[in-house]
Amino acid sequence: MNSEEFRSFAKAAVDYIADYLENIRNKEVLSSVEPGYLHQHLPQEPPQEGEPWQSLLQDVDRIIVPGLTHWHSPHFHAYYPTANSHPGIVGELLLSGLATISTDWHPDNVCVALEQKVLDWLAKLLHLPSHFLNTSPGPGGGLIQNAASDSTLIALLISKTKKTSETAPDAKLVAYTSEQSNSSVEKAGLLASTTIRLLPTDEHGALRGTTLLRAIREDIASGLTPCSVVATLGTTGTCAFDDLEEIGPICKDFGVWLHVDAAYAGAAFCCPEYLPLMKGVEFADSFCFNPHKWMLVNSDCSAMWFKDVTHAEKVFDRESSGTHFWQIPDVRRFRALKLWFVLRVYGVEGIRKHIRKQVDLAKYFEGLVRRDCRFEVCRVSLGLVCFRVKGDDRRTQDLIDRVTQRKKIFVMPYYFREKLVIRFVICSRFTEETDVLVAWEEIKSQVEHNLDG
Repeated sequence: MNSEEFRSFAKAAVDYIADYLENIRNKEVLSSVEPGYLHQHLPQEPPQEGEPWQSLLQDVDRIIVPGLTHWHSPHFHAYYPTANSHPGIVGELLLSGLATISTDWHPDNVCVALEQKVLDWLAKLLHLPSHFLNTSPGPGGGLIQNAASDSTLIALLISKTKKTSETAPDAKLVAYTSEQSNSSVEKAGLLASTTIRLLPTDEHGALRGTTLLRAIREDIASGLTPCSVVATLGTTGTCAFDDLEEIGPICKDFGVWLHVDAAYAGAAFCCPEYLPLMKGVEFADSFCFNPHKWMLVNSDCSAMWFKDVTHAEKVFDRESSGTHFWQIPDVRRFRALKLWFVLRVYGVEGIRKHIRKQVDLAKYFEGLVRRDCRFEVCRVSLGLVCFRVKGDDRRTQDLIDRVTQRKKIFVMPYYFREKLVIRFVICSRFTEETDVLVAWEEIKSQVEHNLDG
């Protein structure tokens, strides 16, 4: 493919993406294809000769898109947002087109420098303590990881190395997190060969200091060595916030590494009104959130900061490397470019407007639910509403089954305080009040089938 063919192909692809996003509201959010669908449409052997690019775009439209879940549909209300924006898309295109990878300062000084700059911008945008800045006079700093899962693993590896150097290489280490934390914490524990204790939470789904202190004392008495705590700001199930003001001093007193996972909710801290949710963050040794969830930056882009990077350097820096490589791979893509694009095109106020609009839409949905006596609202936090049909869990399960089968909207179940609830999240940047109302009408139309049982 020569440059002229590339220009035509790329322009047609951009037009296709623009049309897809512009009309995504009209597509069923969940695909109706059956397992094995793609194998029926593709040949068993790879093509012997190259094909014209036009046929590729035709097959994307004919074969691929019909089998997709449309994560950016305004009818997608499951999980949490996965970010997408026009500047994010263009940034992704350019970082692929420039095709540079970041290794260290010597060949890639602009890549590293831009990443340090935009991470400082992000830290300031989120009102994080100044000791996390790359430009701070202290040893703090930040960089981009693949995902919050990577950040958790990295924090556990660092805390493990730090603690064994302070105690003994054969110390039996234990780390703590709440029972509401993401399953990636347990997976990170397996990879880091560190026992993870899942601690109970309060009635709001938050891990409290008294619970942590009790567990640490029990484990020390049993001959174990506490090494780290993974606290969550915005849990996966109910968007609960662990109490950092209580947890932080305990971690400090026992020399335990405190990692804060704010994958989804961290973006909200750009709005001053949500800053009370992260009180105590100054105790964190590391902090991460995902701009690729709620901050309009296409995946993958997870921001991670350290209070003192020297602990990370002991684990990850190679002798031949420069600084700023506190990660699993030796190289990484120039992801700072798309983050830079989004921050410049939207600006601080544009990002705040996006966050506040989605929170307001969640409040609008909450109001609709509360005005219907057949339902109860169980928890509301930022862009998430957890609700259920009153009565036995079977009624809520039946509603979930009916809605899922019809594929008009997409929601997820969750058990909260031993009750089955429906998680309804404002995910798409295209979602408007009319889309929320469409979702509510769909839910009401299906609940009417199961209230006589």
